[in-house]
Amino acid sequence: MFRYQLLIEYEGTKFIGWQSQPKGISVQSTIEKKLSKFLKEKIKLTGAGRTDKGVHAISQSSHFDTKKLINNKFKFLNSLNFFLKKNQISIIDIKKRKNDFHARYSAKKRIYKYIILNRSSRPSLELGRVWFVIKDLDIKILKIGAKILEGTHDFSAYRSSKCSAKNPIRKIDYIKVKKMNESIVIKLQSKSFLQQQVRGMVGCLKYLAEGKWDIKNFKNVLKSKKRSSCAPPAPPEGLYLEKVIY
Repeated sequence: MFRYQLLIEYEGTKFIGWQSQPKGISVQSTIEKKLSKFLKEKIKLTGAGRTDKGVHAISQSSHFDTKKLINNKFKFLNSLNFFLKKNQISIIDIKKRKNDFHARYSAKKRIYKYIILNRSSRPSLELGRVWFVIKDLDIKILKIGAKILEGTHDFSAYRSSKCSAKNPIRKIDYIKVKKMNESIVIKLQSKSFLQQQVRGMVGCLKYLAEGKWDIKNFKNVLKSKKRSSCAPPAPPEGLYLEKVIY
């Protein structure tokens, strides 16, 4: 058997998420069906991260095993992308890996990006790919809040009630906030994140930046470890899995 890594870009709006589920169309099942047909054998994909419904990916990482040796990478990518183009999924690259490589467990870092469009006019070109916020956000206070969330903490307050992780403690390496014209881009790096953790944190940062909370309120949410203390999570359309580092 040969093991291959895929780097995948997708627009998540029409999918129920990365992971295959009994109902609905997932990114994983869509690619598996095309790969199985193309390679003429049953293919199972393993992803580096289970992005939620509506979340996008710039470079999702996954792996699969096959009996066939893929000699012509260029031809393989062109053929596979031809069958995937109507699904708004693109395979950016394919790499042959050793059999001990695992897309999820071999990952050392994951980088997510969240984009907020902060202006008075609704988006047309970026509709479904940013969080549209009308009220002016204070970028300075937002950066202060981001610094508070960096480091090792119990992030129970920000995770989904459906999160199955046994340990809510995570280390956030950094949260970088940058204003780019009318957009606010928030980049976060960690080895792993809890389910909906990023969206929960961004939702709280938005409350802070629009003046609904002060720094004390913001800190109290983290200290509380209670989901009920958290602001409504940011919507999925502004979130992107940007990169998985091995």
